[in-house]
Amino acid sequence: MTVTDLPRQGARPTHAMPETALLTELEQVVETNLNRHLSCAKEWFPHEYVPWSEGENFDGVLGGKPWSPEQSRIPEIARTSLVLNLMTEDNLPSYHRAIAVQFGQDGAWGTWVHRWTAEEGRHGIAIRDYLLTTRAVDPVALERERMIHMSTGYAQPDTYDAVHSIAYVSFQELATRIAHRNTGKVSGDPDCERLLARVAQDENLHMLFYRNLLDASFELDPDQTMRAVANVVQQFQMPGSGLADFGRKSVMIAKAGIYDLRIHHDEVVMPILRQTRALERDDLGADGEIAREELVAFLDGLDGAATRFCEKREALLAKQAARRERAAK
Repeated sequence: MTVTDLPRQGARPTHAMPETALLTELEQVVETNLNRHLSCAKEWFPHEYVPWSEGENFDGVLGGKPWSPEQSRIPEIARTSLVLNLMTEDNLPSYHRAIAVQFGQDGAWGTWVHRWTAEEGRHGIAIRDYLLTTRAVDPVALERERMIHMSTGYAQPDTYDAVHSIAYVSFQELATRIAHRNTGKVSGDPDCERLLARVAQDENLHMLFYRNLLDASFELDPDQTMRAVANVVQQFQMPGSGLADFGRKSVMIAKAGIYDLRIHHDEVVMPILRQTRALERDDLGADGEIAREELVAFLDGLDGAATRFCEKREALLAKQAARRERAAK
């Protein structure tokens, strides 16, 4: 999602640590957190979360039953959110390329890049199998959307160096975890909620890995890291923002309370900033202080926008409830 209209990105600090040096200094932190991740991550299997007994052939070469919307047992908003989540997962080859080029494929960095890719791939497998087995989506439309989205690919902003990438994924993994969990809750389907809760557990571990790297980056180069955090928070978009009709669908998702500005501010941005002490640090130079001032000003605007959105949503829901009550009389 695009949080709001964004100011121009600030300049890189004058005395920023070179990218190669930063990645080298972080190598031991990566290894430590990779080992922690492997000790915490639990093996799981997508096939165990899919109600295969409900499946039947679709029309086509096997001559099955055509798809129609009433065959789905989950509401439209849950289907919309699930498809957005799946399309995001499907673009994994582009994400893998981006972080493999950024972080490298040797040593602990390379091991992490491949492990992360394997775990994210499992999410896409599980979600697609659930959607098709339960007939929650039109399989033809789903495949066409996948082809278009993957043909477009994904490209990081040209200004994103390694520390910007670390900052971005720290926020993005947490946002993804919350979007998955909340989608499961609004689905009204225990199978869907169970699956997405399991996926969210992985996303939380990914967030912890990157957040710890972000914390270490603050210790190595506080000014450069503060600039990266300020830029990322001001520019933040989910990786699926390039999808067709993403804006309309993200508004639907926000109105349903799956992921909105209030959630973004309170449950994604602020927890990362608190954990890294970004707003309380006393080791910043002039460049870092400028970046922090930009960040604080942006957060004030984001908080106000979140409040206004929630107030409008509550007013709209109240009007809808009143109309339903009048119609029932």
